[in-house]
Amino acid sequence: MVIGLLGAPTGTQVAHGDELADAKAKQAQLKKEVAAQKARVAELNELQGSLASEIRSTRTELKAIGADLESVRKRITKLEIRIDEVRAVYEELVIQVQEMDEELVRVTAEEAAKRVELTERRALLADRVRNAYDTDRTSPLETFLSGGTFTDLLAEMSYYIDVAEQDRELALQITRDKETLATLHETVAATRERTNELRQETAAQKRKLDLSLAELKETRAELKRLEKAVAKALKQQEARYAALKRSKANAAAVIKKAAAQQKALARKIDTIIAKQVRRGNIPSAFNGTMRWPMDNFTISGNFGCSSFSWYAPGNGCAHFHNGIDMVAPYGTPVKAAAAGTVVYVGWNWADGSDPAWIVIVAHSSSLRSWYAHMQPRRPDGISVGASVSKGQVVGWEGNTGRVTGAHLHWMVEHNGNFVNPRLFL
Repeated sequence: MVIGLLGAPTGTQVAHGDELADAKAKQAQLKKEVAAQKARVAELNELQGSLASEIRSTRTELKAIGADLESVRKRITKLEIRIDEVRAVYEELVIQVQEMDEELVRVTAEEAAKRVELTERRALLADRVRNAYDTDRTSPLETFLSGGTFTDLLAEMSYYIDVAEQDRELALQITRDKETLATLHETVAATRERTNELRQETAAQKRKLDLSLAELKETRAELKRLEKAVAKALKQQEARYAALKRSKANAAAVIKKAAAQQKALARKIDTIIAKQVRRGNIPSAFNGTMRWPMDNFTISGNFGCSSFSWYAPGNGCAHFHNGIDMVAPYGTPVKAAAAGTVVYVGWNWADGSDPAWIVIVAHSSSLRSWYAHMQPRRPDGISVGASVSKGQVVGWEGNTGRVTGAHLHWMVEHNGNFVNPRLFL
């Protein structure tokens, strides 16, 4: 083995340091970053899935019969917040793709530089080994045999020992360079692979986000269309009630009189129901659910507090709407919300001089449903004491009573109080 026969050229330094440790640290760091990215992508997938599910649910609710537009509006507001959350995580991934691209450039350049450095060191060591065969320097043995002093011999041997140490260190450095280069190459390959994966994952997330945005946009547009229709109906009602507001005293008197007549009608209905219960025609308790009285409609007024001064006070409201107003084309069939017994058909004189035509169905001794403002005509078989099935036609939408247009005022009375019909759907 011929090593250490020539010294390193003047000015040449053998590189030391922790390049290999740094390369391995970068490789370990890349693995940690990849794991964190995959966890973030998994989180984003979960967010996207949840968001898409909520948008579908909201769209379904909006398309459903009797959609509660206020509820849908609140859900859309929450969805807009969720969209912003998803977009923020997506934008993080976009930035990470850019950072991975930049890191790939850096580590690729580092690999190329290390490859050049290794090539140069290999060439240097090869030159030194090759020159060892061609040297004309006197060997230590020749120095001794030529009669040189022992001091000269020691000096010559020290030179050879120093040169050997340099060559050995150079050879060891080349070995470390090879391992460093291999580590850098693995890091470059892993970085390139992960960058491509992350770019594809980010593109897939963009498609999902765009789809959610498009669906949410359609949902907003549908909500706006329905709200516009409801606003038109409310505007018509407001115009009708404006006349009453100009005469508050008269309106108060009418409301007071209607309330008294309503109580009288209630007593009359209670008497009818009591007789039917004794005959076994009406059960003591309701065991089931209701359906909407019409198949296609929009809601112009929900159950609860209202701004219309025509409505009497109740439930802590200055003006309380005791049912749900449903708008559909004039003559739309009105159907029983649940099976029961008809306990009233005719004019609701509690409305005063301009009564509405109503049908009242008792579903149990404590639960009944009211259908008001219908056309003043009876379907075959609809009379007091008649049994009706769920979905059976009990009348047709009309505009009797104090109305601005055709609609059905649907009420549900439970234990003598009007409650939100949605509770029974």
